[in-house]
Amino acid sequence: MKCSLLIAIFALCAAGTVFAGETPRLDVKNKSSFAMQGNTRNPFWPIGWKPVLKEPLPNETDAAIPASAFLLTSIAMQSGGRFAIINGKIMQEGQEFGLKLGNQIYRVTLAMIQDGRVILTQRGQQIVVPLTRK
Repeated sequence: MKCSLLIAIFALCAAGTVFAGETPRLDVKNKSSFAMQGNTRNPFWPIGWKPVLKEPLPNETDAAIPASAFLLTSIAMQSGGRFAIINGKIMQEGQEFGLKLGNQIYRVTLAMIQDGRVILTQRGQQIVVPLTRK
């Protein structure tokens, strides 16, 4: 009984490999694409969900931020993405965060991660922060 069951399973597997080689290759003539207009709703959002608009942080000012306000301790550049540890937090390119200096809060964006440094932007001002080595 067990032997005939094993023989049947092997026969089905062998038949599957024979038929798998005979399937024709599918060539796509027209590739589909998707492009959204600027004022349309994203179709991948859940029904009824609306994005939260970014509001300015309270106490946000236009004063210049010194590069010494940031501590860059590590940079990871891999094929999957680039990451940096700034002020003890893991961040990646394009990420926005708030920086509190005294009683002022500044909105800062991590614009670019390069080898040995990162470039931050705050209201059009670029801040270059070098990697701190111990």
